[in-house]
Amino acid sequence: MIQAVRLQTEDFSLDAEVAALRAASKRIGGISTFLGCARDFSGEREVCEITFDAYHGMALSELIRLRDEAIAQFGLIDARIVHRLGTVRAGENIVLIVVGAEHRAPAFDACRWLIDELKARAPIWKKEVTPQGESWVTPHP
Repeated sequence: MIQAVRLQTEDFSLDAEVAALRAASKRIGGISTFLGCARDFSGEREVCEITFDAYHGMALSELIRLRDEAIAQFGLIDARIVHRLGTVRAGENIVLIVVGAEHRAPAFDACRWLIDELKARAPIWKKEVTPQGESWVTPHP
């Protein structure tokens, strides 16, 4: 069984993550997802690729804590969080959040809360690589 919360260098499958979530319970009536992808621009600059780095142990612990908080706060049946590390090219997947609840409203609310909190709390950093050079990006909500 694939872990519900992961940091990994390789790409992930949206279909596989939704299937794993659905396998958790037949009580799930609403599934909400957030899929973050790498853009080929940032502001006015072209971006070739993004490199993600993390304080791995602390980042994984924080993602697990976020999942637990979301399940408790929104009454979720299950939730999954996958974030890539290493180099991600424009157009590729970066982060996936999948949540399941009995009804759609808590699924939507929890999904948005999770991505906002992940960006604010997880020690994951990104560096954009452009034709003009590389630069670390200041986190933003």
